[in-house]
Amino acid sequence: MKPMLNILLVTLGLTAASCSKSYHLPPPQQTTPVKTDTAKFTLADANTAYSAFNKYFYNPSAKLYYSSTDKSGLGAIWTQAIYWDLAMDVYQRTNDTAQMRMITDIYAGAVNQYDNYNWSNATDWFIYDDMMWWITALARANQLTGNATYLQHAIAGFDHVWAGSYDPVKGGMFWDFQHSGKNACINYPTVIAAARLYQITKDTSYLSKAKSVYAWAKANLVNPANGEVADHKIGDGAPGYQDYTYNQGTAIGAGVMLYKVTNDASYLTDAKSYADYTENSMCHNGILPEEGDFNEQGVMKSIFAQYIMMLINDGGQKQYLPWVQQNVNTGWDNRDPARNLTYRAYNVPCPTGEIQSYEGSSVVTFMQICPPSN
Repeated sequence: MKPMLNILLVTLGLTAASCSKSYHLPPPQQTTPVKTDTAKFTLADANTAYSAFNKYFYNPSAKLYYSSTDKSGLGAIWTQAIYWDLAMDVYQRTNDTAQMRMITDIYAGAVNQYDNYNWSNATDWFIYDDMMWWITALARANQLTGNATYLQHAIAGFDHVWAGSYDPVKGGMFWDFQHSGKNACINYPTVIAAARLYQITKDTSYLSKAKSVYAWAKANLVNPANGEVADHKIGDGAPGYQDYTYNQGTAIGAGVMLYKVTNDASYLTDAKSYADYTENSMCHNGILPEEGDFNEQGVMKSIFAQYIMMLINDGGQKQYLPWVQQNVNTGWDNRDPARNLTYRAYNVPCPTGEIQSYEGSSVVTFMQICPPSN
């Protein structure tokens, strides 16, 4: 999902209350000093953090996640795909057969909740980027498990989104059914999904689509001077620059994946510029921004985690690892010790009252895919 500026909401005749996603500008970067004596997390801590996340947020009946610790309702449709990615991260780290059951259970929960991935259901799926988060996860699940059903859903979803979202005249992907704007949150995930489908099927049409959308996004959503990724572009207007970690992250992931399938080093150079901007211009004392208040924006750093680690691992860019480890250690050190829950603001203590699964997810995700520091 994607936070938009008020001008776009006015254009659509919407208000923040009329959407299932919350639209708030990010707060100023925090100025709380980062502790210098931060404890270092361990692999045992990674297990503890994931167990706690499931204890307080997972609904075993629905096989999906609650939106908050009060367990009053399920989380937003797009965030469930991010939590499914988390389940896959845990399996890849542990190779635990019980965790494979978690992967199949979350899939089954989504089948039941979201009309068996009926992409034409405009009630469950009311915006293109919500679909694409699931499509990227379905393709990844097929790569991990070999389950052909996951691939069938991913292909059907990609084809549906491409038919409705791609602009054949000017290029790029629209984020919503009304074609109000072209946003980073649909364009870069489309590149990632297309690259994954190319890896799986070897169908070169997916690679062509990935390259095309990436080229449009680079030309229209990136500041070439510093690697800042714009949030959106409306019509022929100037890009709307709001700094969000998930946009930086998916741009990184798109660049790394295209580098891997093409061996074109320019894509890797791009990915490093997006990472450099995040580290040098979006962080305070090296710590990633809080992002959002009490809304779905808390899940953004979970997405960033996937792709900065892809740059480190698949792109061979180990220079970013100490920075990532600093963030993970800080976030885990500031957990709620009674519940072992973590928070979206890494450098402040996790609240002891109600928190959302969105804001509790990113440190847990980092812990599954980032190696502990020595």
